[in-house]
Amino acid sequence: MQRELAIEFVRVTEAAALASAPWMGKGQKKSADGAAVDAMRTMFETVNINGVVVIGEGEKDEAPRLYIGEKIGDQKGGPELDIAVDPVEGTSLVARGLPNALSVIAVADRGTLLKAPDIYMDKIMAGPEARGAINIDASVEDNLRSVAEALNKSVKDLTVVVLDRERHTDLISEIRAVGSRIKLLADGDVAGGIATALKDNGIDLAIGIGGATEGVLTAAALRCLGGEIQARLVYRDEADKEKARNLGITDLDKIYKTEDLAAGDDIMFAVTGITDGDLLKGVRYHGNKATTYSLVMRSKTGTVRYISADHKITQKPDYFPKDIFNIKASKDY
Repeated sequence: MQRELAIEFVRVTEAAALASAPWMGKGQKKSADGAAVDAMRTMFETVNINGVVVIGEGEKDEAPRLYIGEKIGDQKGGPELDIAVDPVEGTSLVARGLPNALSVIAVADRGTLLKAPDIYMDKIMAGPEARGAINIDASVEDNLRSVAEALNKSVKDLTVVVLDRERHTDLISEIRAVGSRIKLLADGDVAGGIATALKDNGIDLAIGIGGATEGVLTAAALRCLGGEIQARLVYRDEADKEKARNLGITDLDKIYKTEDLAAGDDIMFAVTGITDGDLLKGVRYHGNKATTYSLVMRSKTGTVRYISADHKITQKPDYFPKDIFNIKASKDY
């Protein structure tokens, strides 16, 4: 991929975040998600790639835009790429005005991102300093002690991210029994996984069951950051197993490593904050202007860029919900 595409992908996540952010705290998660989907899809049309959605909003009959298998990009001879998207990672977070809502995309060479079914996935994630110290088949205590040793910390000084779900009651009890600290997230396990690999975030490990599609997105980010994820699909019923089989997964009990979820030599990952969070600030408004905060990474070079951008809302295209500001749209961006 051309390195210049990195800024184009940031423009895509910026567009989705700007479209979704006005719905913050309004209790309408479908409206927040729909606005982000439309904005993201529209912006992708301006990018010189031959992309195919491998992780998106669902099957074609379930999602009119950004559906699995949809061709995106201008399709005019650019690189052939897999695209994984989550226009709003944490729709409930936006609707309730809670932290850590993000707009996320991962991009890689064609055929290198796992086509994950929309089911649960058991995951354990760590940053580069603890790479090789985690084992999804080991006990919680063994993993905590192994990571503590790798980080040269006391196990009691570790901070572990866990989604705040009833299914994690036993997991939380096991972590507490060892004495490690816990940070519970209301939603958004992509942010929690990435946080393990970023300096000064104070997160050492992320454990628990979340979305399988989010697992692929997190793996793409960890490939760029040098971190590690191990994962296994979780099936609630036979229908979940059938979803996996339909995507070509034959080993239903496979343990996925980082490179299984996000392979290839060149991966780009872009994310923009929608609401304030541990990873990024959310969209800020200043009259008819807005500021976004984004992160873009590339595995091939190991480059990590933080980008803040000021946007003049009056010059945004029609997808942006300007009725909130009582201003007219621009045809250009």
